[in-house]
Amino acid sequence: MAQLDIIGLAKRYGDFHAVRDVSLSIKDGEFLVLLGPSGCGKTTTLRMVAGFIEPTAGHVKLGGADVTVLPPWKRNAGMVFQNYALFPHLTVAENVAFGLEMRKMPKAEIAQRVEETLALVRLSGYGARLPRQLSGGQQQRVALARALAIHPDVLLLDEPLSNLDAKLRQEVRVEIRELQRKMGLTTVMVTHDQEEALTMADRLVVMSEGSVRQVGSQRDLYERPADRFVAGFVGRSTFLEGTLEAPGRFRTDGGLAVVCTGNGGTGRAVLSVRPERVAVGPAPDAGLDNSLSGTVEFVSYLGALIDIHVRLSPSDRMVAQIANRDGAFVPEVGQPIHVGWPASAGQVFKE
Repeated sequence: MAQLDIIGLAKRYGDFHAVRDVSLSIKDGEFLVLLGPSGCGKTTTLRMVAGFIEPTAGHVKLGGADVTVLPPWKRNAGMVFQNYALFPHLTVAENVAFGLEMRKMPKAEIAQRVEETLALVRLSGYGARLPRQLSGGQQQRVALARALAIHPDVLLLDEPLSNLDAKLRQEVRVEIRELQRKMGLTTVMVTHDQEEALTMADRLVVMSEGSVRQVGSQRDLYERPADRFVAGFVGRSTFLEGTLEAPGRFRTDGGLAVVCTGNGGTGRAVLSVRPERVAVGPAPDAGLDNSLSGTVEFVSYLGALIDIHVRLSPSDRMVAQIANRDGAFVPEVGQPIHVGWPASAGQVFKE
């Protein structure tokens, strides 16, 4: 395995900047996830690392060697594509062997490597089947085996689970993570699914409009988002528009006074509060810094959790999320209610 360094990477198509000056260092054995909405530049970045797209500017280094101008087959990078890109006319074994044959390895060594890799992804005995004879999860494992068979310096995953159903996605992402840890693979994965990213990553990179917005651990990005975009994309937040009247004192556009923490300056701002930090009850909670009255607009039953949408003013709405357990206070639509949260639960972003 090897460290991967992305230095000032950019891609421009005419006047459109698909990727803008992205610089990242992925340590040997690290699992890094590029997270962002469609069109944010994450897949373009991954394909420039793989060698399928030529960068407009910047460099890619693998194990300290500059591979920017090398074609994909000379980079020793294993890639799993979103649609798996399996050859439909080749058997499972032939698909896995493809990269090894391109490297002109001896046939006996290829056969052994294929057998070992299929066992690694729990597909022993499937070598003679065609891709159409496999389930979606099995096809995904074949694509992963083909990428691993070449013993890559870096593993690149482009939305590898997007074609699987929700339950299978949960199972396969755990399998990929365990396999990555077992092999010590330096890995970069692209996804727009925040739950997938939070489950699998050592570090997360949030991208928007071709640029990196924040890099950090799951806790960093969730509890200390750099801006409103990150707060809204990683996890869920309620946003209250308003004005920071003084440090620690925020007033919403609907006229509600809110206490927050440690934010300098004054002026237009937005207050972000995570739903699970909001308490609800039939009466004010004197132990909380903020306690506001409102009316229940909507109750969403999510199984283990319940979302309660509360109208606080004509322009202010708050979402509280509570655990679904015996004795929990669950109001009805139209019921008057009080919501509250500590000052530390609110984060202010200046506009």
